[in-house]
Amino acid sequence: MNTVKAKKSFGQHFLKSNDVAQKIADYALTHTCTKFLEIGPGMGMLTQFFIDKPIDFKVIEVDNDSVDYLLSHEIVKPHMCIHADFLRISVPDIFSRSQYCIVGNFPYNISSQIVFKMIEHREFIPGMTGMFQREVARRICSPKGSKEYGILSVLVQAFYTTEYHFTLDEHEFIPPPKVKSGVISLFRKQDYTLPCDEKQFFEVVKTGFNQRRKTLNNSLKKLLGDAKLPIDIGLKRPEQLGVEEFIELTNYIAQLRNK
Repeated sequence: MNTVKAKKSFGQHFLKSNDVAQKIADYALTHTCTKFLEIGPGMGMLTQFFIDKPIDFKVIEVDNDSVDYLLSHEIVKPHMCIHADFLRISVPDIFSRSQYCIVGNFPYNISSQIVFKMIEHREFIPGMTGMFQREVARRICSPKGSKEYGILSVLVQAFYTTEYHFTLDEHEFIPPPKVKSGVISLFRKQDYTLPCDEKQFFEVVKTGFNQRRKTLNNSLKKLLGDAKLPIDIGLKRPEQLGVEEFIELTNYIAQLRNK
């Protein structure tokens, strides 16, 4: 399966190279999971490197043509193929409430939504290796203070450690996208709970970055009311805060609200 003839589907671009697919699979299989779910397998370029491994493996694909191709070419067996939209399916039920890792060449137009759903159900998903648009991959892995650092960076890094593996050029895909791609892995932290109210944490992070050029005193004004943050935090911009500082900020705002 050195090349594939495939249409663009739901923002997805299909890998041409076995060598690249093998490389992604090798990174994915470093996860300690015994169960794996591939999201958006397309024509099975990546799938082929998992089906013979001693793991419980499934694919989930929303596109009718791709499902027909996978089954008619016997790339996967029917019981391994879920014909559904990952964003609409029950994450815990895919492996009967067992934990599993995610892998995939994710459709670019829903890749961030996939990550947010993974965070929401992180008790079931200890790890992920996947391909994203390079800018999204960089955003996920960026440290505080960088230009790419933002909402996605903080929310992912609150629960997972990140690793950026490599970049792929446009010509590696059919059809060629207009952007480069990046392959990353996420590894769930040993303690993936937060020492603050999680809903408030999400609210503080999103509100802060919605006006990222302003200081936190100004960008968080609707949460602070007439109060001001301590000077060492209030005059900073959101990209200057790491996860731990956002946790402290969330707890501070919670104390203000409880007064």
